Amino acid sequence: MAEEQVATEVAIHGDVLETIFSYVPLIYLLPANTVSKAWNAAVFSSLRRFNKPKPWLIVHTQSIRASHATTTFAYDPRSNIWLHIHQKLATRHESALHSSDSQLLYTLTPSKFSFSIDPFHLTWHHANPPAVWRTDPIVTVVGHRIIVAGGACDFEDDPLAVEIYDINARTWERSESMPATLKDSAASTWLSVAADTKTIFMMEQMSGVAHSFNPDSKIWSGPFDLRPDRSIYFSVIRFHGDSLIMVGLLGDSENINGVKAWELSGESLEFCKEIGVMPKELVEKLKGEGTSFSSIRVSSKADFFYIYNPGEPGELVVLEVGGEGLCRWGILRNAAVNDGSRVAERLVVTCSDVGLGDIGKVVGSGNGIFTILKC
Repeated sequence: MAEEQVATEVAIHGDVLETIFSYVPLIYLLPANTVSKAWNAAVFSSLRRFNKPKPWLIVHTQSIRASHATTTFAYDPRSNIWLHIHQKLATRHESALHSSDSQLLYTLTPSKFSFSIDPFHLTWHHANPPAVWRTDPIVTVVGHRIIVAGGACDFEDDPLAVEIYDINARTWERSESMPATLKDSAASTWLSVAADTKTIFMMEQMSGVAHSFNPDSKIWSGPFDLRPDRSIYFSVIRFHGDSLIMVGLLGDSENINGVKAWELSGESLEFCKEIGVMPKELVEKLKGEGTSFSSIRVSSKADFFYIYNPGEPGELVVLEVGGEGLCRWGILRNAAVNDGSRVAERLVVTCSDVGLGDIGKVVGSGNGIFTILKC
């Protein structure tokens, strides 16, 4: 009887096995992938046909009192699970973690610039700091370059200075400064940044005025008025393919009238189309228990946009942009702030494409262990 049962289990194959794998979390598909050639083929076929990997949300918490004390959480939307990522050889950060785009995580001190661009941010690169000392710069990745702009200290001669770090050559290069119209907002506090492999757009979050920068030609363009609705009082932008997605708060911080999303396209982003209105109940979740709602932050990759209120980060709104600008909205409880002990911690959010290969690198290195959270 036992032999017949084993034979029946081994006989599972084809669509049946692929369908079973579509319900299995990605981290558990890694060992299943090594059972046999048939299982290997079924795993990858299932990921292509039934339940494709989706961009992961990575949430980093860091103690305000002790910067070396960090914790990493991850949300896998494909399996709808939160995970805790344990590092055996945790990086001891000397200063605060920062991220002004969805891919890059960095720290900056007068003596060192450290950054990480891998999906789980377990690998860190270290370089000399930029020549201009900065406290709140815009830092973003464009291809093999890291652009560091603005955010300079008051004693610096050029508060709009731009420096470019070549990741491959490990060298810094000074570039044309930011446009003078950004003088009063040249910091990550005031600008929303969107970057693809060729161009950066920097937009004032309050006014919607934007400029673009091409790292190859080192030329700035603009200004562009991206605000599609005069009732928007705060907005952020992120790339989606060749277009930009803008998420805007309508009304004012004391009386919010709603949250909308638009798609901006064209060479100068002159074409604008409203693609979604956040349901009112999700707006209330995003607002939290505060009396005002002054800003949002967005971390995104591909079709997924994770929107949160930095003052009330316990709930995140998930926006999935499909074909022809169709939107799906959802709510996500932030596992990184599930208990009151996290009020004394800094929270930094990134977003990355994650595949079996990325998980395999973490497990194979021996420096990462994934634990599924019960939440």
